[in-house]
Amino acid sequence: MENEIIKFNAKNGEVELNADFEHDTIWATQEQIAQLFEVQRPAVTRHIGNIYKSGELDEKVVCSILEHTTQHGAMVGKTQSRNVKVYNLDMILSIGYRVNSKKATEFRKWANGVLKQYISKGYAINEKRLTDLNLVFQILERSEIPELSGTINLVSEYTQALFLLDSYDRKELPDVEGTSETWRLDYKNAREFLESLPDYAKSEMFAKERTGQFKGILEQIYAGFGDTEYYPSVEAKAANLLYFIVKDHPFYDGNKRSAAALFVYFLYKNQALRNINNNTLAAIVLMVALSKPDERENMTLLIENFLGR
Repeated sequence: MENEIIKFNAKNGEVELNADFEHDTIWATQEQIAQLFEVQRPAVTRHIGNIYKSGELDEKVVCSILEHTTQHGAMVGKTQSRNVKVYNLDMILSIGYRVNSKKATEFRKWANGVLKQYISKGYAINEKRLTDLNLVFQILERSEIPELSGTINLVSEYTQALFLLDSYDRKELPDVEGTSETWRLDYKNAREFLESLPDYAKSEMFAKERTGQFKGILEQIYAGFGDTEYYPSVEAKAANLLYFIVKDHPFYDGNKRSAAALFVYFLYKNQALRNINNNTLAAIVLMVALSKPDERENMTLLIENFLGR
């Protein structure tokens, strides 16, 4: 998890946090959360346990592991590493509301300001790289950043995906006939491909599986009834492969990057890599990540339409 360090000036001093702009969130350890809200760490641990117990948040989504390197206490010039649990903005705010709503409000305003500044300025700078940006912004309207609404409206006026966007909203996306599969993605070649990516060698967490869920996803895209597959075309398989990896989080880290890489790899091997460049790929992945669970069928059909344009 390569994050930028940002600083929040709390009343009890400055707290350094990991800003994960790729995923539009902020990560903090239990100790940092305790500093933010001026409570003892055991209180933070208790609140986290209660939040999980109540089902308010899913641990697989809001918690991750960060490798922390420090100076060795006994050996000069040596360093030591340990894995530390970090929690995202959703968890930080949930704890803040339970501890002190005033402090939570102060932190929320600051956090949303930081994220808003990055999203509005960062995407504006890279507008040429995201020609289908309006699709991302339609989904971003659901985030806790209401100040983005003006930017969203402006950008959507100048993109070329209005027809698909309108059809998506109306749930009137046309079916895509698609192309027939000539190459099958199985667990063995999927793992070989993921492990060949540069991020795999750089990180102990990237594309490392939580359980056997990833193998289940691969089996699912080839599932069917009798001789009839649920996802008969290359486009349908690719769309659902991307969706399930992004939404189900089968890896400890790098789910979006792994999903995007396998999506492109699968299409390429089946000679169906059309209309997907850096612009569209980034938009599609972000769009899926911020979509609602009940939009899965319409979302994957939208991706199929991208591929079939």
